[in-house]
Amino acid sequence: MNIISWNVNSLNAIVKKDFFESIKKINPDILCLQETKTQDKKVQEILMSLNNYFIYSNSAEKKGYPGTALLCKKKPNKINVLDDDKEGRIICAEYSAFYLVNVYVPNSGQQLKRLEYRKIWDADFLNYLKTLEKTKPIIVCGDFNVAHQPIDLKNNKVNYNKTAGYTQIEIDGMQNLLNAGFVDSFRYLHPTKVAYSFWSYRFHARVKNIGWRIDYFLVSKSLVTYIKDVKILSDYYGSDHCPISLEIDL
Repeated sequence: MNIISWNVNSLNAIVKKDFFESIKKINPDILCLQETKTQDKKVQEILMSLNNYFIYSNSAEKKGYPGTALLCKKKPNKINVLDDDKEGRIICAEYSAFYLVNVYVPNSGQQLKRLEYRKIWDADFLNYLKTLEKTKPIIVCGDFNVAHQPIDLKNNKVNYNKTAGYTQIEIDGMQNLLNAGFVDSFRYLHPTKVAYSFWSYRFHARVKNIGWRIDYFLVSKSLVTYIKDVKILSDYYGSDHCPISLEIDL
């Protein structure tokens, strides 16, 4: 099974680039998208040419807010959307052997204005995952908006406790997920590899590879032995994020 996670930073924008060609080439069994920034009906319209997938979405109440979508070749037993903050951040597919949770974690914002909200959100999300895990193991993927370790961003000292995505509160939120038994699959396979999944549009950051690793596949410990490969697909463009992939034998 090949699962792809990709923050597309506007579905309307990325489909005007090479998005469909990229998806055809990658050929995922499941595709998880974040920051669709469009409404449910429009998501269906935009993606209708991907007619070998079942398409589900969780759009934000306000236009232009994040939104998530999940496309899968095999129909899930059940789809659940969580919309407590009306920002379309979570969509969960239940299969016989596992849950797949697609998430766009809140950004703490300029001047860290939403950092306290982010701290509460992280705790609630962990509780949600642990409740699911009582039933069956979990794969959770998406944009977590945090670089967990210094190796996960280019300029760690400059950004620490000053920039959204690399404050101790956000780092602790990720660490709490790992302490609760979830495994960062990329770091599990590649403990010392420097690779990024996000680059600012400013200052030619992608060309210079001044990036951040903020997109993750976390898995329940019981699934670790089934992981075949985890990749950051930095050769694919169209967004300020690149896709990431998980190959798992389930």
